[in-house]
Amino acid sequence: MNGIDWNVALVAGGVAFACAMAGGVLTRIGPWYYSLTKPSFQPPDWAFAPAWTVIFGLAAWSGYLAWQAAEGGERSLVLVLYLSNAVINAAWSGIFFTMRRPDWALYEVALLWLSVLAMIVLIWPISSLAAQLLIPYLAWVSFAAILNWAVVRLNAPFTA
Repeated sequence: MNGIDWNVALVAGGVAFACAMAGGVLTRIGPWYYSLTKPSFQPPDWAFAPAWTVIFGLAAWSGYLAWQAAEGGERSLVLVLYLSNAVINAAWSGIFFTMRRPDWALYEVALLWLSVLAMIVLIWPISSLAAQLLIPYLAWVSFAAILNWAVVRLNAPFTA
């Protein structure tokens, strides 16, 4: 064996996969979405799946490394940070696509951004590599927030 703790790896990968699946189920692209005016800098729809696949893969790897490096109570912190981020991540898709409220999603994406930043800052002392693996996630959520803001600006007001 090469020293990989497969139980931890499967849990980290499973959480990332569950988050991705939840987001995918809550992402309802159809006439409503296609009718929205999008900013000129929005990537093509097909680019989102590969980007999120990389992000979730890096997050799973990060979670694995953080868990392995954590000691004692640090493991509870790692668990809370990664699980709460997964819930916040999936919630954005539900708010934006299922509820059709990009305006509310703009507030929620701020929480998502803060949760990724919290993971980086609080995981860094445990494993700097695990924290660094989350930097692309923070960059992508920053870009997603700008996209979300532009959609709100171009299409408001939204109604329930």
